[in-house]
Amino acid sequence: LLQRGQHRQLAGLKRLLLNVSRAVTHDVLIAFSPTAGPSRLNTTGKGKTGKIHLPREIFRSLRSKIVPVVVTVLNIQQFYMFKEANQTAQILDNTVVGITVGESSISGLQDPVQLTFAHKELPQSVTPQCVFWDPSEGQAGGWRSTGCDTQPGDKGTVCSCDHLTFFTLLLNQVLDGSTAKSLMAVATAGCGVAMAFSIFTMAFCIFIRCRFRLEETVRINLGLHVNLVGSLFLLNLAFLLNSGLSGRTHPSTCRVLGGLTHYCLLCCFTWTALEGCQLYLLFVKVLGIYIPHYLGKLCLVGWGFPVLVVGVAGGIGSYGEYTIQTTDHQVIAHLCWITSKHLLVHYITNCGYFGLIFLFNMAVFGVVTQKSCSLQGTGAVQGYHKPWKVALVAAGLFCLLGATWALAFLTYGISSTPVLYIFTILNSLQGIFIFIWLVILYYPKTKETTGSLSYIIRHDKTTTASQD
Repeated sequence: LLQRGQHRQLAGLKRLLLNVSRAVTHDVLIAFSPTAGPSRLNTTGKGKTGKIHLPREIFRSLRSKIVPVVVTVLNIQQFYMFKEANQTAQILDNTVVGITVGESSISGLQDPVQLTFAHKELPQSVTPQCVFWDPSEGQAGGWRSTGCDTQPGDKGTVCSCDHLTFFTLLLNQVLDGSTAKSLMAVATAGCGVAMAFSIFTMAFCIFIRCRFRLEETVRINLGLHVNLVGSLFLLNLAFLLNSGLSGRTHPSTCRVLGGLTHYCLLCCFTWTALEGCQLYLLFVKVLGIYIPHYLGKLCLVGWGFPVLVVGVAGGIGSYGEYTIQTTDHQVIAHLCWITSKHLLVHYITNCGYFGLIFLFNMAVFGVVTQKSCSLQGTGAVQGYHKPWKVALVAAGLFCLLGATWALAFLTYGISSTPVLYIFTILNSLQGIFIFIWLVILYYPKTKETTGSLSYIIRHDKTTTASQD
């Protein structure tokens, strides 16, 4: 730590230094508090106080007669240390406790060291885990639980470890069994409903394209919608196959199924990005757009780009079995997905990729909404756009641009369980929303009008041309 330029911060550490003889015939008991630091047990007996139990075995193995016992209580909010990459679990009271006896490294104890971390009753969605800091874990160190046993209680958690180092208590957000089963049931039923309405939506778009004479812009829009809904259909199908077959498949088959699921998810994200690009071209770059074989080139990007990403991820062995556990460490689901060892692939290709798409699409959504409101304010589309239809168009665009997927970023923390329910339900209903939106938006009311969105686009083109 001194080599990292943190010697100034170490001056603020709360320490307790005891000189203990090797001939100790009893265990050593120490108290510690996140606010008051460490102290002798008989001087701190009230309040939110933790305890440290050092067995006699530690002192019997030492050569010197008098050895220093150093206990350090550190609030990591004040120091830039013990920061693990991609850490989602919380540290209890941001407190890390370090224990050293003498100058030797002590490990492999038969009678373990016991640390009691005091806390209030934890929520059911949180499970405590005793961990220690391993500097060799990853690039900058990380938390490990090897050699430590966790015994949770109502007023505290006891950590029994066979070595001395820096310890803490992680609070992992894990679903309880009943909530997890309910979410799986809702997700499974939602996938079935979404697949059915995806089929209805694709059939409706194909019917409109074949039945009515439409402008080229509207035909391209319908083609985009068919591909987006098709990717949603494949994603739901892949999830159902994944949840039904994983856990009973060969590892190589599981890797293929995990790659297929990842591919369908990336296709869905890519087509939402292409929907945003199309809306940008229609409402911002209104005139002078002609790209030969435009829809075919979009299909090459929408279905081809994810192949490259999945190929690279599969080349480094990112796919395999992934388990979902409850708070009592019972496995409730086996999925073929990106393994826990390659979570960085998930954060880059899924979270990072969708984050960029979401920001772009929300900017486009704002532009489209502003254009629609300005046109209605001028009276150009007054009478054709009713308030409920304007709201429906906005809601449909919101779903079309993948905004419901953004709820996945909120599924961490204390409120993760209700957000998970909302995320699961809304994504299950996404196919229904898009189907209703397309029926109301594109179904021709007269021979001259092909849909409200196309009417706005045509009027916007006319207005722009007259201004020029």
